[in-house]
Amino acid sequence: MQRGEQLRRNGVMARWSSGISNTSTLRRSNTPMARTRRMQLRARLRCAFALYEVLLGVAIFAVGVIALGRAVENCLNASTISAEESAVRQILSDRMAVIQAAPGAPDPEKEFKVNSNYGTIRLIQKSAPADLTEEDKTLLSGIDLVTLTAQWQHAGVRQSKRIQFYVYRSG
Repeated sequence: MQRGEQLRRNGVMARWSSGISNTSTLRRSNTPMARTRRMQLRARLRCAFALYEVLLGVAIFAVGVIALGRAVENCLNASTISAEESAVRQILSDRMAVIQAAPGAPDPEKEFKVNSNYGTIRLIQKSAPADLTEEDKTLLSGIDLVTLTAQWQHAGVRQSKRIQFYVYRSG
């Protein structure tokens, strides 16, 4: 028989070996003391493994919370910027309606300061004759090109919006 070969004799498994195997039998000794030590070692390894699992879980949770916090911050910034721009568009629209409804020609240059929830908005109005011509080179008179520019600060950065429109006054 060769080493490690198992034979079956009368319902009993036997293992044939030609050498002395003191290390494996000492490791797997079934004495109560050895069993207790093995169980303690396994318990320590389980506790250590659980500690690593907990630390890894806390680290993943912390990274997720930081990422979520940044995403919420970005959403709040985008919402604030959108609300500011909406307020500025409304101010520009209101001023355009006032100019269009006024009976006389628009002022050549004028500046307003409008207080809003987002700080002071500087509104600059400029108008000039449009110098539009017909196809036959006839100059169209009474039409002015009005430019409204709104300027404000957001987080220390200068922002601006501009609209241009025509106003006709017969005269």
